[in-house]
Amino acid sequence: MREIRGAVIEAAGRPTSIETLRLDDPRPGEVLVRMTASGVCHSDLHVRDGDWERPGPIVLGHEGAGVIEAVGAGLDPSVVGRAVALSWYAPCLRCRECQRGRQWLCQGSPSLRHRQADGTTRLERADGSPVLAYLSIGTFAEAQVVPATAVVPMPDGVPPEVAALIGCGVSTGVGAVLKTAEVPAGSTVAIIGLGGVGLSCVMGAVLAGAGRIVVDVSRAKLDLAGELGATHWVQADPSNPQATVDGIRGAAGDGGPDFVFEAIGTPTTIAQAVAALPPGGTAVLVGLTRFGEVASFEPFPFVDGGRRILGSNYGSAVAAIDFPRYADAYLAGRLPIERLIDRRLPLDDLEDAFDRLRAGQAARQVVVFD
Repeated sequence: MREIRGAVIEAAGRPTSIETLRLDDPRPGEVLVRMTASGVCHSDLHVRDGDWERPGPIVLGHEGAGVIEAVGAGLDPSVVGRAVALSWYAPCLRCRECQRGRQWLCQGSPSLRHRQADGTTRLERADGSPVLAYLSIGTFAEAQVVPATAVVPMPDGVPPEVAALIGCGVSTGVGAVLKTAEVPAGSTVAIIGLGGVGLSCVMGAVLAGAGRIVVDVSRAKLDLAGELGATHWVQADPSNPQATVDGIRGAAGDGGPDFVFEAIGTPTTIAQAVAALPPGGTAVLVGLTRFGEVASFEPFPFVDGGRRILGSNYGSAVAAIDFPRYADAYLAGRLPIERLIDRRLPLDDLEDAFDRLRAGQAARQVVVFD
């Protein structure tokens, strides 16, 4: 057992506090990882702000990278010292979806319970009371014990910050384009929302060989998207959603883009994504809404025009295969992941990072551990 510092919330909707916790040793099927970097993702903000109900107390964070320091019984000890990215959806490898190769839909993942596979947690406070780890990895901590299936070794030369983003935002956005939607070369693609996931959709569209139209209220983010390969852009006006739809259609030509990726998760932007489609077009919903929110669209033109809606969870990632693939693309210069990072910060500044994210001022902020 060791002592670590981690960012804990008592319950969804509460602010984080940096606490000293006790971390137990890994048990069979578990790995002890010393964290090196953790991205600040909007999913953490949803929990922090109470949009998503989660049990507590819980250490937040789910976009992480680190170094293996110990393994539980039955695992190969030669992996100690390896740099890794962490998957926030550790597959059970036994359920029907895992057996079908669709690990992103695993129904037996311990991540659903924010515990280890045996139903317990390795974290506790000084008084012995248990503390959970968000999605079983809780990356806003100096170290964590995680399921072995959440651990993916990284090639040499991948910086910790890049590995962390591969673990969530990059796989979610790039995978939505390349795996969920399987965008063909030459297609026109619009991306609504340019946070870390939306910008990753831009990079995925570049890899796919598609024309790229990007939409955001922030001129700075539009400029960054242009540096990443966007060819057209539309500056959204929140007070006039129809003008944004018209701008997307006009930039795409031919009645609208073949694919629209919605990477924010609001009813308004989801409706815009559907409304911008030409006949035969596909809206890919990547952003996650608050619990209970409902989006709507007019069904007649949707059905009459043979339009489609796809939900994309985690970019249809099979982490053990896709994480190294994205890392290799980064090393080859084809996936400029480091351009997404607009701030590095210590764990103690996490609440300030949430403030910036809430205000729409951040692409990807990364907590860096010593």
